[in-house]
Formats: sequence, C-alpha cells, structure tokens
Amino acid sequence: MKETKDLKWTFSTLGCPEMSLPEVVALAKRFDLQYLDLRTLEGRVDLPGLFQEQYGSPDNLARFLEGEGVSLTALNASLKLVGNKPEDREAFLEFVEWAEGTKVPLIRVFDGGSVGEELPAEAHEAALDTISWWRDQKRTYGWATDIGIETHDCLVSRVAMQQLQDSLEEPVPIIWDTHHTWKKAGDAVPVTWEVVKPYTRHIHIKDSISEPSARHPFTYVQLGEGEFDLPGTLQLLCAEDFAGMVSLEWERQWHPYLAPLEEALKRARELGWW
Repeated sequence: MKETKDLKWTFSTLGCPEMSLPEVVALAKRFDLQYLDLRTLEGRVDLPGLFQEQYGSPDNLARFLEGEGVSLTALNASLKLVGNKPEDREAFLEFVEWAEGTKVPLIRVFDGGSVGEELPAEAHEAALDTISWWRDQKRTYGWATDIGIETHDCLVSRVAMQQLQDSLEEPVPIIWDTHHTWKKAGDAVPVTWEVVKPYTRHIHIKDSISEPSARHPFTYVQLGEGEFDLPGTLQLLCAEDFAGMVSLEWERQWHPYLAPLEEALKRARELGWW
C-alpha cells in the first residue's frame, strides 16, 4: 500500500496567482515538488497568451521546464461543458498547442450547469455535445492531451456523474474535487470514490468550515483545521494505490482571506504528506 509521501503531489497556482512561472518553479523546488498544476500566473488566467509573450513557442517553454526538472501535470482552462459558446471553444483550443508541446496529460474544463442530484436532460445533452466536439477535434488532429472534467457544479453528485459516463462509449477523464462532492453534494468521500475511481486522473484537496464567506456558504481554512476528512481521504487514496495526481488547491486567487500558499505547503509538510 502507498503512503502519503508516495502519492504524486502538486499544487494549483490559484494559491499564488501573483507569481511568475520561474517563481512558481522555485516555490515547488523549495518543497521538493516536481509537478505543477497551472491555473494562474502573474494575475492572469489566459495562460496561452502569457506563454506566447514570454516563451514564444511550446518548444521554448518545454526546454525551460526540462531545464528546471519540473513537469506540468495540468493546464486549467475556463471552458464549461454546459453553457459554452463558440468563442469559449476557440479560447479553449488555444491551450492545446501548449499542452501538446509540453506533454501535459490534461486540460481542465468545468462541468458547468447547476448542482443537483441528477443531471437534467438539457445539461446532459449540452455536456455530450461538448465532449463530442472535443473528441472530433482530438481525433482529427491526433492530439495526445485530453480534457479532464472537474466535479464543480452539475457533476458533483455521484448519480449525475454516473449518468454522464454511462451515456458515453468511452469514459471521460475526471478531475475529482473531493471537497466539492462532499460539501456541495453531501456525499461521503468513500461513497463518491466507488463511482469516480475508474475515471479519476487528478484530485483536488482542500479544507473548510461551515461558516459563510463572501462567495460561498462555507469558508476555506488551513489544512487539518476544518471539517473535511483529509486523513481519511488520503488513507483511501493510499489504500487504493491511486496513481494520478493529488493537487493542493489553495484558492487564494478567489478567496484572498486565505494565508499565502507557502503556509499551506508548510502545513502539508508538517502533516507528513510528502
């Protein structure tokens, strides 16, 4: 059985949105981490635009990363399966050449829609349409990278997730936000795991308490100081020999009341996560 230090750890740059890529690399190295989960850099979420300005080509970016001894485990786009427009799809496709050039396995997309026990017919149809569009693109151009759907809204329920997967000939990769399926859908982590484990490639970890904040009916807190069962979740992943990425998603970009990411990374190390 794995131990927590054997899991493939990374962190989302949502926790350090002001940093440049070299600064993020330096932070990762200080904590002996070799994988990066990129969402924001220098206050920007348009990563393809930033990469173009600073590196000029995917090859140059790949050389920089290789020289630093780090890998990108995910690029995080803003596309939603449900409720997207043609311009949203075009913006998403700008991520692909950078993912391909740096061998990024997943580009994160949101589920979209609304939280509910079941997946409404209209949302189900829209999700299938977006997945079909993406797979046509991927097949046409021979891309290796794939989408990873984050369980954020309409797919936080294990019932809704299974509805979607059952209607696909080939399952779609999942980025399982363990906090959201627990908090928004009310499903215990082991219960959700039994449904999502065949599809999950990447996992988000965080903690909260049941007190309203500016954006949510809960407040994010330091690791181990909230109500989410972090020890049990990590023990489950170890017992199941989970081989995907485990990302500390410290959402300081959206919740500036959180302490700097370095404090959360220190806490994770104190807890013996790696």
